[in-house]
Amino acid sequence: MDASLFLIRAAAPEPIYRQIVGQLRRMIASGQLRPGDTLPSVREVAGFHAINPMTVSRAYCLLEAEGALARLRGKGMAVAAAHRRAQSEDKRLQLIEPHLRDIARQARELELSSEPVLRRLGELLENEE
Repeated sequence: MDASLFLIRAAAPEPIYRQIVGQLRRMIASGQLRPGDTLPSVREVAGFHAINPMTVSRAYCLLEAEGALARLRGKGMAVAAAHRRAQSEDKRLQLIEPHLRDIARQARELELSSEPVLRRLGELLENEE
């Protein structure tokens, strides 16, 4: 696994460490990352994305405190062996619920009907960026 695993948007309003935490939570919840899978080192991620190593370390430590990641001596961080396998679709949807609510609120503020918003969302889901 390499540091390109993460999509970091420096200009996004969400802090970088939260971007990393959210992406890892989703990858673990979906089963893309399985128990025992090792993560790229803090140094690798920081160097690849030109970000502060403490930012990456903070994200990893938060997930370790939650029990999602485990520290392996001499090998770095890995998805915790005790962590559940891929979660149900309902559980995974809960992870994006706040973002969906934000999109719905913004669409209402812009007086957009659901049809073009859902069509665009469908297009975005079809295309990997």
